[in-house]
Amino acid sequence: YDGLGDPAHQETIKADGDRQAMGLMEAYTDDLRPRPDIWFTYHLFYKAPDWIGPRISHGLGIPYVVAEVSHAPKRAGGPWDMGHRATQNAIAMTTLIVGFNESDAACVGDVAGKQTRMVTIPPFIDTVPYATAATERQTYRAMAAGQYDVSPAQPWLLTVAMMRSGDKLSSYRQLGQALSEVKNRPWHLFVVGDGEAKDDVRSVLAPIAEKVIWLGAQESETLPGIYAACDLYVWPSVREAYGMAFIEAQAAGLPVIGARVGGVPGVVRAPDTGILVEPDDMTAFAAAAASLLENDTARASMGQRAMSYAAQHHGLDQAARTLGDLLRDVVS
Repeated sequence: YDGLGDPAHQETIKADGDRQAMGLMEAYTDDLRPRPDIWFTYHLFYKAPDWIGPRISHGLGIPYVVAEVSHAPKRAGGPWDMGHRATQNAIAMTTLIVGFNESDAACVGDVAGKQTRMVTIPPFIDTVPYATAATERQTYRAMAAGQYDVSPAQPWLLTVAMMRSGDKLSSYRQLGQALSEVKNRPWHLFVVGDGEAKDDVRSVLAPIAEKVIWLGAQESETLPGIYAACDLYVWPSVREAYGMAFIEAQAAGLPVIGARVGGVPGVVRAPDTGILVEPDDMTAFAAAAASLLENDTARASMGQRAMSYAAQHHGLDQAARTLGDLLRDVVS
């Protein structure tokens, strides 16, 4: 991965990939390692192209399969031109591309080969830890109330997001704007996340500072309990691809409020499991928050539907069955 647009660093990465590909080819052809039926690469894009898979697939004559690939034509000729061209060439030789967001398909399809099959499947997580945590909601809520000295009698809102500049910071800014409109109501906002823009995040949430409980970065093992302890997940989702946290929140039984943008409508079944407003409409976002803050029954009912929906459509078992069928088709 090269995040700085440094051609020299990219050359170094490519050279390392070439060495690894040569070593693997020797091992496969000399029967030192079992010969694969498929090469499968996850998430290649211009900052992190695949320097190994295409060479192995071509050398062994096996299908090349990728998941969550993106193609950005605007990167041609820029500081990541090497990675852009490598990713474009890799896409062109794919047998199967598995995507999780329909909005990525157009640019990828433009450079895919005639032999390429493109399939979009729902994003997925292991929903079981979140559903299990939901059964212990009162325990987790009591623990959080004691640890953070916050009243369990008031609704708890939750946001889980990295703190970085760009779209994430814009989402935090919009969140502060929206919740400022309902700050006279009783509620608390738990914020999970950290990053280089954490000071900026604190600044944009300053208008509701007295309502915010900062949890910082959390290990993945602790997240289900945090979700389960809360009542409502809120995130304006500026330019969000689809938002895994929306799935996590629903899996734990939380209704969600977000924006109708990108792939978010594909993971939030509004109005059954949450409320989606138009992008940048923070007045509508605030109204949605107010409506759920004042109606415990509606919030709980929506949360139950959210948990069921996440398990049925975004769970690991369903995704494994779908992916297994696709890969068997490729092999046959």
